[in-house]
Amino acid sequence: QVHVVESGGGLVQPGGSLELSCEISGSIFSVHAMGWYRQAPGKQRDLVATLTSGGTTNYADSVKGRFTISRDNAKVYLQMNSLKPEDTAVYYCHARGVVITTSQYLEVWGQGTLVTVSS
Repeated sequence: QVHVVESGGGLVQPGGSLELSCEISGSIFSVHAMGWYRQAPGKQRDLVATLTSGGTTNYADSVKGRFTISRDNAKVYLQMNSLKPEDTAVYYCHARGVVITTSQYLEVWGQGTLVTVSS
């Protein structure tokens, strides 16, 4: 089994910054890509940023220039700057790859962490 656990959500004022982190644990997992998605109340879950094992990043237009995704071994981070009220959402970590011992392809999601941007 492979698990991802997010942390770092909270309440922040508009214009502020917050860093989310996500850690993979469990079976030895060859990560193909990790990323962050978010879901605002009443809306669908949307891509925020992804990072492949080769270092390719992809950002939603709405966060380009404000958010940065990075990775350090089994952890992936999302640095969020210049936050806006419309960034308020539950942020989910996502990872996909192959379990080394079984060659099983997996996609796993975290439970989500709430980010609220409000004065």
